[in-house]
Amino acid sequence: MSYTVALTGGIGSGKSTIANAFAAKGVDIVDADVIARQVVKPGEPALAAISERFGKEIIQPDGTLDRAALRQRVFSSPQEKTWLNALLHPLIHSETRRQLALARSVWCLWVVPLLVENNLQHLADRVLVVDVDRETQLTRTMARDNISREQAEHILAAQATREARLAVADDIIDNGGAPDEVAARVALLDQRYRQLAGATDRD
Repeated sequence: MSYTVALTGGIGSGKSTIANAFAAKGVDIVDADVIARQVVKPGEPALAAISERFGKEIIQPDGTLDRAALRQRVFSSPQEKTWLNALLHPLIHSETRRQLALARSVWCLWVVPLLVENNLQHLADRVLVVDVDRETQLTRTMARDNISREQAEHILAAQATREARLAVADDIIDNGGAPDEVAARVALLDQRYRQLAGATDRD
């Protein structure tokens, strides 16, 4: 398995932008959000279990999961959220391990939005936090998802605090700056991780 760097950050911090910048440098990406969608694709056992639990109205006409409807159902019910997590987390974890094992780049980027919330930081060799201020998070989230400020604030409130994420960070990218500054930081970190991965291989 490649040397693994876990990338995390709050909603609206720009994790995808940073991940894409590393991918452009030849780094393999394993994305927890992508995997979470894969395990509930039509034909997957998890989708059948969700449909049985919540009813057919949770399935869209094209056979895919209505993720917004499901979020609404579990948001108001801790019991249902616990059931859903118990179903999906082992599947996501298993597929994550499989994809990480297949990574062939010198080091691998594991994108995990809920790294701190699920206490997964110990599974990576290093933790990289994408950081922006709260107001930037709110503005970006409202624009991207076309939601109200109140809704965006609810989402932020349900996530780990900025302070909690920074407390587990080995490295930080300030994604509120100019694009060329961010690109330079990505390039420096890529070189640093290649060095660390090489040192690990020699140990």
